Amino acid sequence: MDTVAKMDEPIKKRVDESWKEHAAQAPAPAPAAGPAGPSAPQAESGEAPHAQFDLFISSLAMEAFIALGDMPHPVTRKQAANLTQAKYLIDLLGILETKTKGNLSVDEQRLLTDALYQLRMRYMTKAGT
Repeated sequence: MDTVAKMDEPIKKRVDESWKEHAAQAPAPAPAAGPAGPSAPQAESGEAPHAQFDLFISSLAMEAFIALGDMPHPVTRKQAANLTQAKYLIDLLGILETKTKGNLSVDEQRLLTDALYQLRMRYMTKAGT
């Protein structure tokens, strides 16, 4: 019966919240220049970063290069090819090219066209087609 009585008692947990004081006193780290460079959008207090088409295309292309095994994965730091994922991302960029035809600036169109060309050539090399 002693065991049952102990199970009915509330469990008292000790929560260490001293980290909050330390975090509040620590200086904010300087933003690092990421793959998009220093012009990457920065979120201000609670605001979403400004969406830009060129950064969107660049991020999809970068994901495709990672899937092709040409760049290390940002989390694992390992390079491994996933050709199925790479093909999906390349096809997705192709859909964007088709659906945005005539609606992009010259620079946006050039970025998309160049990214697709490079990715398609790399995919054909990797896939052996």
